Amino acid sequence: MRAYVLYENADWMPPLRQALEAEGVPFDEWFIGPGFVDLAGEPPPGVFLNRMSPSSHTRGHAESIALTKQILHWLEACGRRVINGTRAFALEVSKVAQYTALQRHGLRTPHTVAVAGGVPALRAAVRNIDCPFITKHNCGGKGLGVQLFRSYESFDEYITSPRFVESPDQITLLQEYVEPREPFITRVELVDGAFQYAIQVDTSRGFQLCPAEACSVEEAFCPAGEAAAAPADTSGNRQNLFRLREGFDHAIIAQYARFAAEQGIDLAGFEFIEAQDGACITYDINGTTNYSPAVEQQHGLSGMRAVAQLVKRELADAITRAGCQ
Repeated sequence: MRAYVLYENADWMPPLRQALEAEGVPFDEWFIGPGFVDLAGEPPPGVFLNRMSPSSHTRGHAESIALTKQILHWLEACGRRVINGTRAFALEVSKVAQYTALQRHGLRTPHTVAVAGGVPALRAAVRNIDCPFITKHNCGGKGLGVQLFRSYESFDEYITSPRFVESPDQITLLQEYVEPREPFITRVELVDGAFQYAIQVDTSRGFQLCPAEACSVEEAFCPAGEAAAAPADTSGNRQNLFRLREGFDHAIIAQYARFAAEQGIDLAGFEFIEAQDGACITYDINGTTNYSPAVEQQHGLSGMRAVAQLVKRELADAITRAGCQ
């Protein structure tokens, strides 16, 4: 009996691979791309870790999300343990689903308008939200589609220009711009309900906030539209955007842990903005979470080691339940 890692971005695999090997977890890697699943068959015995990213279409894997959804249903129907299974993945690929779930749990989210129908629908919907506001993709990652607008006129120009690209699910979000108390967001990392640490991420130069080392070499920086106030870092090192929030002990940690347990989220990074009035506004949940190597090396932390230990525990439980030796 083994663990199986479902993925589509090979660049994000080395830290997880190393952590699983360090924990002595036997595992196989399952790349999700063009292919099929035979519903008459049985998946192999074991534990399955879902590492599918909502930004897969940007790497030429447009079919990966749709196929992953079907595979997860199949695995769970066959009684397999899936870490970040169907319920978690439904939130991973829809910010609308995230916000409605967070609101039901009493967590504040930004005012958001979900729009389908391209430019005509966006023009009709935009007056439902006050300036300044941002756009973003309902299904995305890496800050895809995030632009800040301080006037409706600049928005009209943007959506009719080549710079405008719709979300892969055809849902564009118009969202209030929450003016932060300080120019950073906070990301809270949870694994199996346990708080790992929190980092602050500098947003003064853009919204591409993935902390993975592989992301620091990607070509798209996703500048913050009209808000881009600082020059890009010519060193090419994005790791200096991330800092550990030492001593972070906020009540929102327990709220996120309860939310994760209720929603079937085994691991995720929760991102929030501290508004001018001190309120914490949650705007994203990253189930395919990555960790900043610079922060972890400096402070002796390892989020992926915690993930590997979770996989190891679940695999031991699966072996016990199966009566395997």
